[in-house]
Amino acid sequence: MEIVRSQRSRTNTPNDSVSTLPLYRYAPQLEVRLEDFEVFAMDRLRVLKGISDALARGKRPEEMENLVRDLWKANMRHPEASEDVNKDIISHFVLRLVYCRTEDLRKWFLSMETALYRYRFLLGSSEAKRALMEEFDLPCKAISRTEFENAKEKLEQVARSFDQPLPTADAIFYKVPFEEVPELVAGRRVYIHKGHAYVAMHQVVSLVVTQFRSNLSKALILTNRKWTSTIREQEKDRLTPIVEALSMSYLGPDYSQTKEFGEISIKDLDQLARSSFPLCMRHLFDKYVFRRLFTFLLSLTLCVSLYAKGVGLRMEDALAFWKAEFSHKVGAERFDKEYAYSIRHNYGKEGKRTIRSETNGVHVTSYGLYTLFLSKDHFLDSCEENLRAALGRMGVGSRAMEDVVDKVRNRHYQLACTLTFEAVHSSSCDAGINHPNQYFSDSHKILQPKSKITNIQVQIVGQPHSDQAEMAKFRPSNLQTCKS
Repeated sequence: MEIVRSQRSRTNTPNDSVSTLPLYRYAPQLEVRLEDFEVFAMDRLRVLKGISDALARGKRPEEMENLVRDLWKANMRHPEASEDVNKDIISHFVLRLVYCRTEDLRKWFLSMETALYRYRFLLGSSEAKRALMEEFDLPCKAISRTEFENAKEKLEQVARSFDQPLPTADAIFYKVPFEEVPELVAGRRVYIHKGHAYVAMHQVVSLVVTQFRSNLSKALILTNRKWTSTIREQEKDRLTPIVEALSMSYLGPDYSQTKEFGEISIKDLDQLARSSFPLCMRHLFDKYVFRRLFTFLLSLTLCVSLYAKGVGLRMEDALAFWKAEFSHKVGAERFDKEYAYSIRHNYGKEGKRTIRSETNGVHVTSYGLYTLFLSKDHFLDSCEENLRAALGRMGVGSRAMEDVVDKVRNRHYQLACTLTFEAVHSSSCDAGINHPNQYFSDSHKILQPKSKITNIQVQIVGQPHSDQAEMAKFRPSNLQTCKS
């Protein structure tokens, strides 16, 4: 696939007649705009990550079919319908390049693409399925009427054991080498005779998926060799930065300008931290800010400052807050010279209005640093005792706590965050939590009516406090701490 900066050309290639479910055997000979190279890949990645989250949450097969249909429709349609197939093929090969680079990336991509292929095949018409089987050149053969009658009793026994409809005279069965359908054999879902499995038409997906997975697994290894030997160096100034960043891309809404609930001030932070901050941000505020551990302090400042900006903290309050924190270590004058610029930069008051990594040009957002700290700290330093204590303080019950800890053990940190949100707020979150500011936003929507009642009571009974006084109250003693 050749990538150029010019408009993608329209060519009458064989791709125009490719079935709606391609085999992805060969990279298309197309010209692709650099913008489409990245955008198509991110659209497909939204589909794969949606499947990954749903599988981790234990969605049922029928739910998965509906989910895949909706994800594909929402993300993989091209404005020009004739280009849908090209977008499908291009996005697959771009992500193949992105995910070929390490064993872990290959494993994830292989699993998610295989799952996607399974459900797209199931959603296809009978004609499309038969055409695809012929195109795959699968090692299968429809059994004759005589063979069906001879095996009918055994086929009925298999059907009964799984509450499947009994095979009728017009049923189509294929005879395939048993090693081609390992998942059906392992589940004892097929009748085996003389080394061949008798596979019903509705079970053919297993045969197709096994073949697809085998082909893709080999292709990923070959792509990795090509990437390592030539592509990475040849494209170091153009494609390589994009390829190396895509697997870590944030795919959700932009929260950098969020003002959905109005501005907040320093006096609000204490209550909001306890009611609506995700565990990662509570942890960062407590462990690094209030204990004044200055390791990676500038990066931490950017992370927390971007997050606080997203939830509505005014720039003046952010400067006042960080100046008070830094003054214990660096002094007010040094803070003004070395650190205040970065905070003003976050609010678009200095330089260009975005922050970029100097190494690869990728936008740095609160999500990017949030992901960094989550992976570094492994959800509170990978210590289950600390994690359980923190979850308990948030009000997470024992059953939900076990689910969260299990997800953390398996490195599903964002799913663990979603389960924590659901337990704390007693509300489902099917979309999942994919950004710390999303956690705050969704939490605030749920708690907002209660907050309004509380605010009315405070206005009647309480006395106003200055921001400086409230800032002095926002200290470690106000937040429960956990062991380091």
